[in-house]
Amino acid sequence: MPLLAFVVVHLLVALALPLVARRSTRTAFLVAALPPAGALVWVLAQAGPVVSGQVISETLAWAPAIGLEFHFRLDALALLMTILVSGIGALVLVYSTWYFQSGSGDARRSAPLLLAFAAAMLGLVLADDLITVYVFWELTTICSFLLVGQAGVSRESRRSALQALMITTLGGLVMLLGFVVLGETAGTYRISDLVANPPGGPAAGVAAMLVLVGAFTKSAQIPFHNWLPAAMVAPTPISAYLHAASMVKAGVFLVARLGPVFVGVPQWSVPTLVFGLVTMIVGGWRALFEDDLKKLLAYGTISQLGFVMVLVGGGTYTAAIAGAEMLLAHGMFKAALFLVVGIVDHQAGTRNIRELSGLRRKLPWVAATAVVAAVSMAGLPPMLGFLGKEAAFSAFLDDGWALTGLVVGSVFTVGYTARLLWGAFADKPGMRPTKAAPAGPGLVIPAAVPAAVGVVFGVAYQVTDALTAAYAKSYGPGDYHLALWHGFEFPLLCSAIAVVGGLLVHAQRARLTVLRDGLPKPLNAQRGYERIMALLERVAVGVTGRLQVGSLPTYVGIILLTVLAVPGSALLVGASIPEDLRLYDDLLQIPLGIVVIVAAVAALRSRRRLTAVLMVGVVGYGIGGVFIVDGGPDLALAQFLVETLTLVAFVFVLRRLPARFSETERTLRLPKVLIAVAAGTFMAFAAMIFSSARQAPPVSAEYVAGAEHGAGATNVVNAIIVDFRAFDTVGEISVLAVAATGVASLILASRFERRKRSTRAPVAVAPRRAEPQQKEEVRD
Repeated sequence: MPLLAFVVVHLLVALALPLVARRSTRTAFLVAALPPAGALVWVLAQAGPVVSGQVISETLAWAPAIGLEFHFRLDALALLMTILVSGIGALVLVYSTWYFQSGSGDARRSAPLLLAFAAAMLGLVLADDLITVYVFWELTTICSFLLVGQAGVSRESRRSALQALMITTLGGLVMLLGFVVLGETAGTYRISDLVANPPGGPAAGVAAMLVLVGAFTKSAQIPFHNWLPAAMVAPTPISAYLHAASMVKAGVFLVARLGPVFVGVPQWSVPTLVFGLVTMIVGGWRALFEDDLKKLLAYGTISQLGFVMVLVGGGTYTAAIAGAEMLLAHGMFKAALFLVVGIVDHQAGTRNIRELSGLRRKLPWVAATAVVAAVSMAGLPPMLGFLGKEAAFSAFLDDGWALTGLVVGSVFTVGYTARLLWGAFADKPGMRPTKAAPAGPGLVIPAAVPAAVGVVFGVAYQVTDALTAAYAKSYGPGDYHLALWHGFEFPLLCSAIAVVGGLLVHAQRARLTVLRDGLPKPLNAQRGYERIMALLERVAVGVTGRLQVGSLPTYVGIILLTVLAVPGSALLVGASIPEDLRLYDDLLQIPLGIVVIVAAVAALRSRRRLTAVLMVGVVGYGIGGVFIVDGGPDLALAQFLVETLTLVAFVFVLRRLPARFSETERTLRLPKVLIAVAAGTFMAFAAMIFSSARQAPPVSAEYVAGAEHGAGATNVVNAIIVDFRAFDTVGEISVLAVAATGVASLILASRFERRKRSTRAPVAVAPRRAEPQQKEEVRD
């Protein structure tokens, strides 16, 4: 089972890495790079059969009694994503060896966490089951929270990590609900089975919208995009891996994976198109004006994710090819650019455009790498990005609005690409060249590899054409192929407009800045998030203040009201009274029931505390009498003992309380009476209905049959307690022993404290009276 084995090896090595990191953080990063590198080599070895249509699948049952299994599947889309997850992961870990200061706390934490994150992402992209997807989805969220927050020393890192956790986790819960709706509607949670037999009807539309909420939050689509720029507080290698090549790809990957399931569902295609276009345009617009290189790349990532979301949600063969191609291209050029920015920050001490000038001379290889990656991001030939953008324009030739939005977004992409290169490496007039130490090969090579891959796969486009076509076949047959030259066609004109328009936008950035400053700002995602969180905090404080009042009756009342509201309403709507219901089974039940009811009413109307306690005791003894009548003397004995001990404890407590109830306590009895009567009625009917709903034979018959022969006991209750359910009995005894030990320790501690206070108390000493001065006798 190589697929599962790779995930397990990642996790096992991650568990062992903290021990290695204590001795050498560089060794830890190099060791951490081995599992992703091994996974990459293995999947590349399987690329030929997978592209030709062969699928490698594995299944591991982890809770077979309830049908829960891990399903893994290596197909064309999983192969493409594994290249990104494992390939970029290995490069980032090697890069981190020279980026992090040796022995630092960030390095010791980041090595195992990055590898654990790689394991979660690998499991996510290989998953062929919706529940398996959700498990690894949330594992990536947890790892991301820990990686962004790091040690949690700064307030900004804590806030950013919490913001990413809140948004993506809430979206994941909504997505889980969509998975349940989809799986129950189709009768299966296997993704490959869903693709083969897609469900229809209103339930499929509801599931589509719920799943998209999770995908939008994970891939930073508007209005859930604000967590991504905030997460740039993380070290740059982490940003390069999480926010360029893997985690933020999870949402668009999920849309690509489930796209064939929702072909023709408007609740799927319309939101991906609308939200994707808005995200692409707004993200690109914001990136044009950022001075921090990482923030610029963050908003550029948001824009590109919107672009890919439009493509993978398009639902056509050509759009699927374009989406898969852009997934690969974006992972390569954006990872390279993040690593380049990390080198600039590491060597020059800043990544602010206003403070950088002339770095192309100080860091020539870094500048060359940035140019190669940026050309792919701008969509120029012969790069991967050009192939994907040409396919994207071709996929939406029949949709004028969508094509216009893609061209506008591409104009902004070229504009912020030019700003990135100019801001990081150009000679700024009036500025001295920035001082920067030369970058070693340990930093440059990991950044140059993905940039070079963008060139190689762009020239050898037949490789990616076969890979993307293998995925696009799930949408049906098509005749589009990737190529560097399709002739003088309209997509080529769109690419030319994007390049020329982007360069003009960059040249007129000063005027655009004035225009932006004059535009109204009615909506702000970050401010909206902060206000929502503040509102939730106020609501939580208010609810806690109302409910956590330090009153046991209030707590019990809230619990009973919840029981009445949730299962009580379900019982009222769906339950029916049994037909063989009898008023009583034994005549003695009637007087015992009357005694219990009279005692309960008397306890309610009593004015003295002791009288109320005694009446409650009568209720308990009456219930014990019912146990005797029904043939349970052992239960009756336990009931009598418990009631007696409780009564004695109450009497000791009442010695410290007033003899009578206060008027305030009496005036609050009516709501308590109503809640108690309603809850008691519910429990009575629930017990009656549940006991009559048995379909399987009772387990007690097996106990009776096996007591004498299996346990050598003629008392069935003793056999159950001592033999059949011995572990339960041992557990109960352990709980009682722990409780008794705790009570005894509290009593001894209180006695010791009182004794200590008594020894420390100052002793009152009566003041001495001044003795009269005696005259000294004078002897002659």
